[in-house]
Amino acid sequence: MHPVDTLQLHFNPDQMIVLNIAMAFLMFGVALDVKPGDFRKVVEFPKSVAVGLLAQYLIFPLLTLAIIYAFRPPVSVAMGMVLVSMCPSGNMTNFLVHFARANVALSVTLNAIIILSATVVTPAGFLFWSKFIPDSAELRQSFEIKFLDMALIIVELILAPLLLGMFLNRRFPVVIARIRPWVQRISLLIFFIILVLALFGNRDNLGNYLGFVFLLVLVHNIVAISNGYLLGRLARLPELDCRTLAFESGVHNTALGLLLIFRFFNGLGGMALIAAWWGIWDLVTGLGLASYFRSAKSSVRSAKPKTSE
Repeated sequence: MHPVDTLQLHFNPDQMIVLNIAMAFLMFGVALDVKPGDFRKVVEFPKSVAVGLLAQYLIFPLLTLAIIYAFRPPVSVAMGMVLVSMCPSGNMTNFLVHFARANVALSVTLNAIIILSATVVTPAGFLFWSKFIPDSAELRQSFEIKFLDMALIIVELILAPLLLGMFLNRRFPVVIARIRPWVQRISLLIFFIILVLALFGNRDNLGNYLGFVFLLVLVHNIVAISNGYLLGRLARLPELDCRTLAFESGVHNTALGLLLIFRFFNGLGGMALIAAWWGIWDLVTGLGLASYFRSAKSSVRSAKPKTSE
């Protein structure tokens, strides 16, 4: 067993309470942009939504396993990669898609569906795909991981804040419109605080493994971004939809992944290092890609989304 497989990164109970509250507030900030009508917009982009879900839930986990088989990382690191692949789209995707001048309506719709389905898909997907990690049986069996327990935590941290935000957005639209920018700025700050706490609090361990983790996350993230974009191209989607899928596939809510790791895996070192660095790196690549798309002068073809009322 590799040393990183026995490494444990810890938050004390008070920090865990803060992290749980921060995660719920983060999802509440995301929910203020979600309306019930966003789910109905699937009829405007049925093919693009289907391709996006296929990229997220089937192709990316398979590609993740291919990277694991190619690089043969320590088992705990591989488990972190699989967990990241099953985390929902990041809270930054809508902003990145808007900045890149891609299909914002598609991003909002797809993000809403992925976040809502995470209650089932994230725990079920991780428990399924992790079985295919080479030599992982012993480490997986050392943790008592139950689907229902993971699903209930995701309900608390994601689904409940999402539904509350949607309700308030519908019930008090004027008030929400005023506070939305501040809530979302604060939630973004909280996101970075979660990552910084995870990295800085365990900086000695990070220093020992950063080079290896950096390479894996670099490859994994490039594959994630390319997966969404190229699958869209293969499906002959409009260019702006392909660009949107690149962000939806390439940016993940690794803050949720970290909380699951500290809650169910005792802060297992390889998993935590992968999730924490992913949370930093996918924002770097996301902002870089959004800037490139924004400045690109290539002709694009995209269905013009209807303006929601």
